[in-house]
Amino acid sequence: METFTRLRYFLIFVCAVTALSATAQSPRIDSLETSLQRTMNDSIRINLYVDLSFEYQSVDFDKSVDYAQKAVDLAEQLKNQRSLGLAYSNMGITQIVLGDYTTALRYSTQYLQLSIGLGDSIQMAVAYNMIGDHYYDLGEYDEAYFYFTQSYRIANRKADKVKMAVALHNVGRVFKVIGQYDRAKAHLELSRKMSAEEGDILGEPYSLDELGDLMMRQGKYDSALLLLKESLITLRVVQDPILEPRAYSRIANAYNRKEEFDTAFLYYDSALQEYNKTKNKLGIAEVELGRGQIYSQQNKFLEAKSSFEKSLASAQQLNARTLEIRCYNNLSRLWESKGDYRKSLEYYKSFKLLEDSLFSQEMNEKLFRDQMRFETESKDTQIAQLSRLEALQKGEIKKQEFIRNIFVVLAALAGILLVTIYRSGQRRIKINKLLLDHQEEMEKRSAELEQLNQVKDKFFSIISHDLRSPINALAGLLDLMDRGAIRPEDMDKNVHELKARFNHARTLLNNLLDWTLLQMDKLSLHPAKIDMQKVGAENIQMLGTVQEKKIEIRNDIAEGTIAFADSNTINLVIRNLITNAIKFTNEGGHITLFTEDKGNFWNICVQDDGVGMKPEVLKMLFDKTSPYSTRGTANEKGTGLGLILCKEFVEKNGGAISVKSEEGKGSTFSFTVPKG
Repeated sequence: METFTRLRYFLIFVCAVTALSATAQSPRIDSLETSLQRTMNDSIRINLYVDLSFEYQSVDFDKSVDYAQKAVDLAEQLKNQRSLGLAYSNMGITQIVLGDYTTALRYSTQYLQLSIGLGDSIQMAVAYNMIGDHYYDLGEYDEAYFYFTQSYRIANRKADKVKMAVALHNVGRVFKVIGQYDRAKAHLELSRKMSAEEGDILGEPYSLDELGDLMMRQGKYDSALLLLKESLITLRVVQDPILEPRAYSRIANAYNRKEEFDTAFLYYDSALQEYNKTKNKLGIAEVELGRGQIYSQQNKFLEAKSSFEKSLASAQQLNARTLEIRCYNNLSRLWESKGDYRKSLEYYKSFKLLEDSLFSQEMNEKLFRDQMRFETESKDTQIAQLSRLEALQKGEIKKQEFIRNIFVVLAALAGILLVTIYRSGQRRIKINKLLLDHQEEMEKRSAELEQLNQVKDKFFSIISHDLRSPINALAGLLDLMDRGAIRPEDMDKNVHELKARFNHARTLLNNLLDWTLLQMDKLSLHPAKIDMQKVGAENIQMLGTVQEKKIEIRNDIAEGTIAFADSNTINLVIRNLITNAIKFTNEGGHITLFTEDKGNFWNICVQDDGVGMKPEVLKMLFDKTSPYSTRGTANEKGTGLGLILCKEFVEKNGGAISVKSEEGKGSTFSFTVPKG
């Protein structure tokens, strides 16, 4: 939301260069509609639709949406890229005011694609910032950080300080929401200074608003109120349908924290009045959440419950996951205060599950990749410099050879000197060749180290995220037990759930340890004859007792199927493939183990009738630098590490692994192993 107002007028000017000059100079609605009636030029009509959509935002929002849609429809008929870009960007802005960030993201992404096709850096910078805003408001802060930094790169290359200030401001917002307050403040203050230097009139109120929210997150409510109210004062010179109601809502939150509930309600009413004008569903949901918090503190259970449930329904509809997290948390506390610990626990589980998925592994990995991208860009610059140096060296060598040949022809008496020069040239050629070989070797080693570094970071991110979940679950259960909040009849269910989480953690630890030994070349294999029918039966017996989906697992491996390989690693491969099949097979499904004779090899197959996979997913299954994982049919979690281990262990034993799958019809994983 930050980007659209501060760049709105500039964007329209860039995209609407073909509009009538009289129209551009007259912002009044009646003048624009008169121009619309008089012109038959489609390109000009699109620009007029967009201008009218903008002018109607604070007057009649239904008309604003209608004109935005007319601009899109006409631009799509016209198929002019610049007109399409203007229409899509305006529709994205309109959806922002409505609070529908998913739809806004679709239009802004189309706007970015058109800007890239036109090679228009100015519009690209704006589009990247808009998309970053949408991801921020949807709670996907890793994606938001990527798009904000992309916008900053383009603005920096063009020395456009206004867009640089906006991008820095938005990066500061990301640091604020993930708790890095010092870095957030530094970015926000720098953005504020740059905006003031460039005469950006909206830089000041937006900076004050975010700095006020930063103070509130740190518990400094009086300081937050001063900044937020100052932001409202500076807004008097401009009209902003986004910032003004949000400032009211944040001021209400601050008074809520100070337990000055009457004042908080007044500001919530002001925010709600402004949000209703633009039909901003997300803003209205934020107000409902704040009101629910006040009702909860006043022990008005029914009113609080109603407000929280309204806010949660809107958050789920709009895919606003950060708001959804806060709703679950407040509902959990509300039911706990009522003494209904079962409902409290249900909402608490939803809260923790969504919070873990949003703020942990995926976000850290994306932020890490963005950081690596910056380092790669620096490395590319260095390589380009080395290439230029290499070209200069080759040119110098050719020049020396030319001079030497002239001296050989023209100066017979200087033979000794020429021989010396020749040998010197040869030495330089060898030295340069050695330098080039060394450079290639260093680049190769750098790539290997970078890949190993990615693997290492993946290792630690798995440990930090997947091992934390069962510990959090245990802590929550123990806390409820300590307070006597769990009834005896509910104990078996909770202990069973906790046991499942720890079984997942134990499997993860075993895979991680085996994988680490493999990466360090510390895993020694001891090939011997293995009865594959017996190995399959043992694993089916072990896994069949712990799986709860009532899946039938059949062992059709024929007796006498003897392989020659390391028993421990092949046993792990069979176990991981069966576990994977259970994960992606629905309750009551079927899994079958069977073999195929491939000459000197046995082909061991694990077949299921589960959900199957798309072709693009198959390509990512065995990539150890970015393991692919998704939740199972019973919401089981995974890391993607098991299949990578299978691949490496099979190859260590002289075989190969493959997979066939069709979405909705199941999968068959196969690996070869030498015959015994």
